[in-house]
Amino acid sequence: MTTSDTRDTNNTNDTNDGAGAEVDPAVRAELARLRDSIDNIDAAVVHMLAERFKCTQQVGHLKAAHQLPPADPSREAHQIARLRRLAESAKLDPAFAEKLLNFIIAEVIRHHESIADGAGRGTAPMGE
Repeated sequence: MTTSDTRDTNNTNDTNDGAGAEVDPAVRAELARLRDSIDNIDAAVVHMLAERFKCTQQVGHLKAAHQLPPADPSREAHQIARLRRLAESAKLDPAFAEKLLNFIIAEVIRHHESIADGAGRGTAPMGE
């Protein structure tokens, strides 16, 4: 199901308030406008994450080439503290921001380990 299919389905579901009354067309239009913005933001987030992972893949190759460990706990702690401060200033729950960054860091470390394993065997991991 595409985003527009989801939005169309949601708009259909939003036409009634549960009591059988029609939802004001202006409300439906505002809901569609907001959902379009959310869809655009989601696309931007995906593209930003893709760019971030391109960079971290390069870091992984550099670490593997110089026999550096896949994880850097000091850097990770610094980044988590930094992201928590950014979240607070952006009025975003710092605990949520930390959970998100921890998830991303775990994936990056997994990639770095895979790259290092491939470098040790003289092969590149799948997809590279």
